Amino acid sequence: MRQQPAEKLWEYKELSVPRDVSRETTRLYLTRIAETDHWELDRLHIYPDGRKKVWLRRRIYKVVRTA
Repeated sequence: MRQQPAEKLWEYKELSVPRDVSRETTRLYLTRIAETDHWELDRLHIYPDGRKKVWLRRRIYKVVRTA
């Protein structure tokens, strides 16, 4: 009997970065989050005044019981 693949779901996290935080500092922070908590960048919006809004996502697997 063939097993069905697990259903993929996404968990999202929204972060706001103030305008006085540099782009390099933001990059280092997001890299650390990605490496330790398995988040990936979904979307990034930089506002005209310099604020940054970041959306991160990570996979959540819903495991189907086989027996």
